Amino acid sequence: MDSGNFDSILELAEVKVSEYLEGSLKEGRIDQQLYNEAKKNILPNLARWLKDAHIDKHLPHLKEGICSAINNNRIENEDKKWENIVNAFRQSVRFGTGGIRGMMAPDKDSIIRLKSEGIDAPILKGPNTINDLVFLLTSVGVAKFGRDQQPKFTKVVIGYDSRIRGYDLAALVAQLFLAYDYTVYFFDAPCPYPEVTFAIPDSSIKADVGILISASHNDYRYNGYKLSCGNGSQFDPEERDEMYEKYIANSKPEQINLVPFDKAPEGRLWFLGGNELVAGFDYAGKEDFLINIHEKHRNHVKSFLLTEGLAKQQNSSSNPLKIAYCAFHGSGNVAVPRLLREVGFADVRPITHNGLNDLNGLFPSFCSEPGREQQPDPGDPRAAKIAVEAFKSEYPGQFKDIDILIGTDPDADRCGVVVKVPQSQQHLHNGEDYYLLPADDMWALVLWYRLQRDIEKHGCVKDAEKKFITLSHTTSDSITHLARKRGLGVVRTWVGFASLAAATRDVWDQKTDRIIDLVDGRNLKYTDLCHPFVCDCRGMDNGKRSINVGAMEQSNGFSILGGPPIDKRSLGVGGHVRDKDGTFAALLIAEIAAWAKENGTTLIELLDKQIYLDPDVGLFVNLYEPDPLDGEYPGIEGDRLKKAILRRAIGYFQLALSGDLEIGGLGVKSACIYRTGKYDTIYPPSYDFQFPDEGVRFFFDDKKLQHVTIRPSGTGNALRFHIQLHDDSVTESNLIEKKAQLLARGRAIMDNIRDLLKAPRA
Repeated sequence: MDSGNFDSILELAEVKVSEYLEGSLKEGRIDQQLYNEAKKNILPNLARWLKDAHIDKHLPHLKEGICSAINNNRIENEDKKWENIVNAFRQSVRFGTGGIRGMMAPDKDSIIRLKSEGIDAPILKGPNTINDLVFLLTSVGVAKFGRDQQPKFTKVVIGYDSRIRGYDLAALVAQLFLAYDYTVYFFDAPCPYPEVTFAIPDSSIKADVGILISASHNDYRYNGYKLSCGNGSQFDPEERDEMYEKYIANSKPEQINLVPFDKAPEGRLWFLGGNELVAGFDYAGKEDFLINIHEKHRNHVKSFLLTEGLAKQQNSSSNPLKIAYCAFHGSGNVAVPRLLREVGFADVRPITHNGLNDLNGLFPSFCSEPGREQQPDPGDPRAAKIAVEAFKSEYPGQFKDIDILIGTDPDADRCGVVVKVPQSQQHLHNGEDYYLLPADDMWALVLWYRLQRDIEKHGCVKDAEKKFITLSHTTSDSITHLARKRGLGVVRTWVGFASLAAATRDVWDQKTDRIIDLVDGRNLKYTDLCHPFVCDCRGMDNGKRSINVGAMEQSNGFSILGGPPIDKRSLGVGGHVRDKDGTFAALLIAEIAAWAKENGTTLIELLDKQIYLDPDVGLFVNLYEPDPLDGEYPGIEGDRLKKAILRRAIGYFQLALSGDLEIGGLGVKSACIYRTGKYDTIYPPSYDFQFPDEGVRFFFDDKKLQHVTIRPSGTGNALRFHIQLHDDSVTESNLIEKKAQLLARGRAIMDNIRDLLKAPRA
């Protein structure tokens, strides 16, 4: 197309975008701030993408897709057409601690075109969608940032999971890093994210940065660019901000250069995989440059087992553990069953029904009606039900024999476990004989088991005075109480493994100003800024502890970070990766389930007896729901809706301070706002609205053990509702009754908070 045609396209867009924005503002679908930002950005962004001749060199069909979307006269809903244009160009994809994530396209037809035609398919793309140009510009920024470091970055690990065209996007990114003189370590098959974070600091690689092309557990429309630093954790906020503001935000298409794999200089392109070449994969003549990272990762994970001779025990057992496994169409499909079988779990039954074990980024088992695209999230009870029903279809009559069902998400960094429910408790779970064990309970069991085995071996928790756990502030206090009972310190952080890793590193580095003991629920004012990644600490002895024995979060993430590393580019001594690992968690849970079965009990019975009936812990019930239940409220109108809900939450915060608020039949005793300011560039503070990035919390008791939290996503138009309830009067005779009471109370609170905030369930 010549520039004249682009001028006419831009003239049309200017008129129609203005009409859409003005109509949306008038009808209250967007607010004035969103209107102003969109009005300022859309036309300049559109002009840059259409008129930059350098784009055509590498992405010849990109402009065709934009023009087709603007000229599309076949779309019935004209407002929807211009809403899509607005959302694609109103801003750049939001850059968070873990990189970028967002929609490749809002509709399934476009995703199918990407799948069938390739990453340069002529669909609508813009700076606010996930696409090849956004990935290339982001990579330019990361590469240039690394070149300016002292010492400069020279090595990068790149992987991808089962997302649509994941390999092609990853290869494009790898070709750019080759052009910027990096040595590239590229996975030869879709891989779990934990293998990327493990490979980066591996002694045979010692990379500076890692990238995974993945959108974790989001639905098929999404993709992302997950970024890790030289020790495998996510970049610190300061580094991330510098990388984005000075480099990525200033990247230009003329800075894009690519070196194809077959042109890579000798020794500058390595492949990561197993001990054999992958059939059908093009190694570009570099078959000798293959590192068996799968085996290294498995051997490292196996070193954390506490059961000596597990394989022998399972082989000789008259009733060995029976495991079902669901890969949720993701990259754990080979890694997890292989790991479980290698340590002795011979009876692992992968679920293949409806392609659940296939690497299919359309996630066909999770496609519901339009607008309700479900997520392949192993921590979602609805996804767990899909896995159970698929198992029953594939293995008729065999579900009664299965002890646990393990699931991992598409990049295998999250783990969920379905357990059998004793008949006496099935009424608590809608009469079902199974349910998805909440991550809060899973991690409590993992901590209890590992401490208990230590006590059995040494008579006490060895070196308890040196040990601590790290968990996010939305993760259950049952774990906090258990840790303190056994003499461990506790660091609570904000949500996300970046915060867990950063806080643990501060403990290692003895930054005592950040890890002094604090009490949760301080009387924070609306304008107060909290510490960037630490919520509070308990029993940390002013930073004298040094060994992390668990890092865990409510969103099904777990790792063990160990003691201070030998240098800043290594794993902690005796520790695992500095981000969550679903394959690792799967093995640890399987070991506990096997131990329980050998001792004539189950995971639920262990949880009840050893944790909730412990008078030093008590019964905790934690409930969680996202808002909306699937995905996010889309686009610019979703931004307005999220902010409106948060404004209502802040209004109820003010009401709580006056002692005049009740939620779900419980009086609110106090409230606080957790705000770190990390998204203030996205949501600029004003006199009447300051984005509460870590949530608004309402406490129902003076001990601050019962509360509800409304927490927004910073980079997506979604919210999270977290409820914690506690009862310390439980006995063996009333435990089930108390569970029922707290569950009913929690559901009433959840329903009421949605009513108060006018937050629908869809």
